Amino acid sequence: MSLRNKLVLGILSLLGIVSLGYFILWPADYIIRFQAPALPGTINQTLKIWSSANPNAKEIEQEGSMLSLRQEFQFADSTHVYQWSLDQVHDSLTNVKVYINDPRHSISNRLSTLFYSDTDLKKRAKKTVLDFYAKLVEHKNSFKVEIIGEVEMPTTYTAYIESKSKQYSKAAQMMRQLPLLEGFVVENGIELKGYPFIEITKWDRAHDSIHLRFGYPVVRNEKLIVHPEIKYKRFFGKKALKAIFNGNYINSDRAWYALLNYAEKNGIEVEETPIEIFHNNPNYGGNSMRWKAEIFLPIKEKE
Repeated sequence: MSLRNKLVLGILSLLGIVSLGYFILWPADYIIRFQAPALPGTINQTLKIWSSANPNAKEIEQEGSMLSLRQEFQFADSTHVYQWSLDQVHDSLTNVKVYINDPRHSISNRLSTLFYSDTDLKKRAKKTVLDFYAKLVEHKNSFKVEIIGEVEMPTTYTAYIESKSKQYSKAAQMMRQLPLLEGFVVENGIELKGYPFIEITKWDRAHDSIHLRFGYPVVRNEKLIVHPEIKYKRFFGKKALKAIFNGNYINSDRAWYALLNYAEKNGIEVEETPIEIFHNNPNYGGNSMRWKAEIFLPIKEKE
């Protein structure tokens, strides 16, 4: 074989390897990278809520950890698959990668990319991701979380209602139960001893579901009325991490992620059973940035 033929064969082999990598092994038709000014937990929850309101979004699934999500969009005859990957940089910055594929038109999309700088897939992907980013920034500016650190929670006696809910529906669930709880307290002359609270007894982060207790601290006495839906319990004081949340209580779970992040950074083992104490009544309206909630994450007791 002549030198020229060897050279041609070598070039063709190299092109074959590159083509194999690009058309078969490359992970996506298009990849978008950006930095988001939020913790992964905030991005995760905002992405799910944004997806539920997007008319083109079919479904979104969390794949194992909250750092990986798979999302589908339907655009005309194409189903676009977005694979979101989150990598935290520090307390207020996360690197985000979005791997975008159109399984039915993957080869044609990759061929078009070789000859055109801006394909239809790229235009659609950029518009979609920019729309999410704008929503994320708007959301991030609607609340504030301040980490206080380790505190001792006091012992209290409580009257509460137990229920189950999706994480994003906890505030709505609380408002549904408020008339029953407040009416029962007023009608029976039960003396309150503090602000309303919720205690999360189970938090399934993979499915965004929670078991919660919504109630009030009350003065204990022997004449407390029995009710089929309202229970009583002594809450024993314990050590916990504390944060102050300002904003709409719909989003107060963003402080849960901030406390988890603080615990991990400082090597503190915690129970994933947050407690929230609400200082304001949303029914009175006003600027939600002035609403205050104390958020606690119990510290695991050493054996």
